[in-house]
Amino acid sequence: MAEGGGAGAADGGPATRVTIIVDGANVVGSRPDGWWRDRAGAAVRLHDNLAKLAERGEQGIPAAELSDSEPTATGARGPGHDPEAETPGPSGAAGAVRLILVTVLLVLEGAARRAVPRIAERARAANGAAEGDGHGEVEVVSAPGSGDDEIVRQAHRLAGHCIVVTADRELRRRCVAAGARVAGPSWLYGLL
Repeated sequence: MAEGGGAGAADGGPATRVTIIVDGANVVGSRPDGWWRDRAGAAVRLHDNLAKLAERGEQGIPAAELSDSEPTATGARGPGHDPEAETPGPSGAAGAVRLILVTVLLVLEGAARRAVPRIAERARAANGAAEGDGHGEVEVVSAPGSGDDEIVRQAHRLAGHCIVVTADRELRRRCVAAGARVAGPSWLYGLL
């Protein structure tokens, strides 16, 4: 995904796009709320929360909210990291906030993949609802095998323009090697 895709820095609008890739199993499993009794239901609930984040991301999220993820293999923080998130705006006014367009990709594996038809049905229903219903679009990927392998594949595809959310240390290492930034589930829950 290339930089751009919206209003540019010249008019103070979002100038960068970042995809948040969510390790569904790991994020759901980070909270002991009974998710193991209904993995598909837990995936649907996570999707619903991510849809709200995706809607916010369509308008742009302040760079400061995205800057707490860990650096890539090169040490660069990449898109979203902005040590000067509050910079003068185009008119020179101090305190203008740099916005970053955010898309969300949810990777599901195993028993949680049974949620995909339910999520699709809910998306069809939401598309028939009035605009401004509080739901953005979340790309859902049903991993045919290992969810970790699919996440790394997506991280390679979006290298330099994604944040992978997982607490799995080996997956984090693999994603950083692929050029992604990584963050834990608590960082994501903080955005929600």
